[in-house]
Amino acid sequence: MAVKLTGIQQMTVTEDEKPDISGDDDVLIRLKSIGVCGSDVHYYLDGRIGSQVVHYPFVVGHECSGFVEKCGSGVDRVVPGDLTVIDPSVHCGQCDQCLAGRPHTCRNNRFLGCPGQIAGCLTEYIVMPSSACFPVTGRLDAEEAALVEPLSIGIYAVRLAGICGSDTKTAILGVGPIGLSILMKLLADGILSAGIIEPLNYRLEKALQIGAAWGLNPAGCEVPEEVLKMEPCLLDVVFEASGDQEAVDTALKIVKPGGKLVLVGIPPLAKYVFDMDLMRRKEITVINVRRQNHCVEEAIEMVASGKIDVKRMVTHRFPLDKTPAAFDMVARYRDNVIKAMICL
Repeated sequence: MAVKLTGIQQMTVTEDEKPDISGDDDVLIRLKSIGVCGSDVHYYLDGRIGSQVVHYPFVVGHECSGFVEKCGSGVDRVVPGDLTVIDPSVHCGQCDQCLAGRPHTCRNNRFLGCPGQIAGCLTEYIVMPSSACFPVTGRLDAEEAALVEPLSIGIYAVRLAGICGSDTKTAILGVGPIGLSILMKLLADGILSAGIIEPLNYRLEKALQIGAAWGLNPAGCEVPEEVLKMEPCLLDVVFEASGDQEAVDTALKIVKPGGKLVLVGIPPLAKYVFDMDLMRRKEITVINVRRQNHCVEEAIEMVASGKIDVKRMVTHRFPLDKTPAAFDMVARYRDNVIKAMICL
């Protein structure tokens, strides 16, 4: 069984032939848990993210875990029966970016569920190279393992921010799964002053329950004025995790001179407009986040050790054949959804 995009806001459940390994480094994985990601929903709603355009039919999805069913003769990272975290990014290991320690910007990168690259994981079985497999048998359950992928992005965003000291003043705009992942990483690192700016009250409440120091709903207040009351010098680091132009405008107003704006969200039209007069006068450093780089192991360890409970972001679970309903719910923010999981 597989679930394919067949048009704008259209998905079809199909019966596909089970894949098989073809190379020495291949791993056949029977999927167990799949997360519905915001980027998947972009493809569902718009049929594209920037230059990445869906050609129908196409299977999306990249947050997943599963059990190893079969391995190529050259595989030694995993064995049949292993529960494995799956890194959706496949790099060549030979280009200048890979050799510089930047496989996430590999010149020949292929990404699970990305149009023109690799068909996604909204299916029962996939084949991946062994380098994409991280065994976690006995350490994580399948749902935790699938949530390692979004958590690794939050970890990477915090790492890029270069935060020094637990008294660093931070805020996150947008607390969907990625924003919550950033928050949980900050809290695990002892950064307890992190605030939240979020227009959906139920998500704001969830972030406060997890440990955000304060929360503001932009629909009910003037955010820059409220932040200025709490932090007269403004904020050291602001994470933008919504992909919204208005959030970027707000971020520039609440970050202090010499501060950092970390862009994690994906704008629907692949463009932002920046107030360059304000950015220049404040000399703001803008940091772009491209997925994650060498953060999977840390994400696994933080979940396995109990420092981060990724399941706190999960609000809904669906069987594979109900994936269209899951996507419709997430796309329309129905029923207080934060993270929907597909369970096989």
